[in-house]
Amino acid sequence: QLIELSTTGRSSALLLLHLLFRLPNSKPVFLFRSLSLEMALWLDSGSEPQTEAEKADLDAIAALKESAAIELKEKGNEYVKKGKKHYPDAIDCYTRAINQKVLGEEETSILYSNRAHVNLLLGNNRRALEDAEQAIKLSSSNVKAFYRAAKASLALDLLREARSYCKQGLEVASDNEELKKLAKLANAKLAEREKQEAEVTKALTTAKELISAFEDRGLKIGKAMYQELTGLKKPVLDKSKILHWPVLLLYAEVMSSDIIEDFCETDMFSSHLDMMFSDSSPPLPWDEDQAYTRENIELYFEVGSTVCLSKKQMLHYLLEGTAGAGAENIGEEDDSPNHGNPAGRDPSRWVKVNEKRTLHDVLKELNLVIPGIPVFYVVSRSSSFYNKFKTGKWAPPEFPDEGGD
Repeated sequence: QLIELSTTGRSSALLLLHLLFRLPNSKPVFLFRSLSLEMALWLDSGSEPQTEAEKADLDAIAALKESAAIELKEKGNEYVKKGKKHYPDAIDCYTRAINQKVLGEEETSILYSNRAHVNLLLGNNRRALEDAEQAIKLSSSNVKAFYRAAKASLALDLLREARSYCKQGLEVASDNEELKKLAKLANAKLAEREKQEAEVTKALTTAKELISAFEDRGLKIGKAMYQELTGLKKPVLDKSKILHWPVLLLYAEVMSSDIIEDFCETDMFSSHLDMMFSDSSPPLPWDEDQAYTRENIELYFEVGSTVCLSKKQMLHYLLEGTAGAGAENIGEEDDSPNHGNPAGRDPSRWVKVNEKRTLHDVLKELNLVIPGIPVFYVVSRSSSFYNKFKTGKWAPPEFPDEGGD
């Protein structure tokens, strides 16, 4: 049992502590907590060693604490070699050795680096990075610390940080093969990331340019329809800022379809219809009566077929199928509809298209909301279906909702 310390009994107490550490089977590593407490009680505020002997005693205690820290480090290394089951014990040993605060910066850097290694093995990547960074602060020549900082950064998807740690480590040890491999991996991942970011940026820019083009022309974009027929086709804005649309033609009588892949907004409808229904073109396979000839066909668009999208909804729609699909932070776009919100579908509201007008002029019609891409209905004046269509007794079939708001 330790004697009660007094001012006059300092040397005796120190001597007793020395003796305790020299007893057979003693465990100085585990006695330091008690030793530190006794020393704190003994060396009250402002107290200093009074004799050379006491100074020597304190130096001896410091040496013992340093010895204990080294022993803790070695014990931690042993635990690491024993496998995963003992990793928490290894971390405990390294932590206690660090907390002794008696080792130099180089040795303490090694302790932090060792603890970073074990945290990496346990998947504690954030803690591993913090330990490796502390190790680097204490010793800028600790190559293992740079390697572990880079490895933890990679695991945390901090690619630029990983590359930086590899670069710094290789400045210390240019022939370190492990760092070279890690640097190569970080560079490859970063190149892929930057490529993806560039593609997302390009997709966002393209989509926003399209929205500006719609606004400049006063076009109203609504919720996409018939995507089972059109897929993810979208308009394209060329270098001259001219819109090129994919246009869906629906033969209302049989709900068959054609798609004009590139309908320039400056083109007239007649120029496309002349090519599609020329004398040299084969008849439509289902048109047994050959009613759908160039002189007989008419085009219509439907009023009230869909509702206008807000700018934010348009942006999401235009990004579908691109690298920007699902991108976060796409911008704080105005969430109000870009134009009026038409009422529900009215099957009798059909507007005939003047074939001598351009697509641009028709799409600007005040009562036309473009359902994703332009959709026009083709009917034949010589078909028995014509009167049914014109009198409003026919309506397009209802399709399931094809997308979220």
